[in-house]
Amino acid sequence: MAKPRTGDTSKPALSMPANATLPGLAKASKNCQACDLWKRGTQTVFGEGSPGASLMLIGEQPGDQEDLQGHPFVGPAGKLLDTALERAGIAREQTYVTNAVKHFKWEPRGKRRIHKKPNTAEIAACRPWLEAEIAAVQPKIIVCLGATAAQSLLGRAFRVTQQRGLLLKSKLAPFIMATVHPSSILRAPDEETRHAEMQRFIEDLKKAANRLS
Repeated sequence: MAKPRTGDTSKPALSMPANATLPGLAKASKNCQACDLWKRGTQTVFGEGSPGASLMLIGEQPGDQEDLQGHPFVGPAGKLLDTALERAGIAREQTYVTNAVKHFKWEPRGKRRIHKKPNTAEIAACRPWLEAEIAAVQPKIIVCLGATAAQSLLGRAFRVTQQRGLLLKSKLAPFIMATVHPSSILRAPDEETRHAEMQRFIEDLKKAANRLS
């Protein structure tokens, strides 16, 4: 298991062998209490997909539906991602999808549970799980969906708005790219903007797919 970064005061997630398989990691993650998010989340939502995937997609954290169902990207943002992948010529079942944080962080608003952005300590607490997933899958390209995932792997100074779509070399994988999180497209103010942002998102995914071909 990767050690927390210097200055990180979070507890290590769990002791795990460096060569742990994805099923073993997923099973171990169910007991993770490295930060307090487990107290409010329904369950750990670990990554899923092809164990030898060339393309790995990393989002921020599970949402309401992911938390309830126990699978990543099954809510509205996940459905949009499925559509974008299909239009980019990428089969989701041949990818591996996960999140930088494995528990749903939320706050109540009436009867609804509203997403709340994870903080630096919570992201750091989950970092060993993410590094273990990357080590197990060994993808050729990692696509970070949104700022949280991008800054988790590329540093807090990274800006998706400025460096979106760039294929960057990395020690974690031959290439890492950052683009928007599909949930941001759902929040677009009107249909015209939503369509334009969807097209940009698809083009980013195509760029990753073309690098793999």
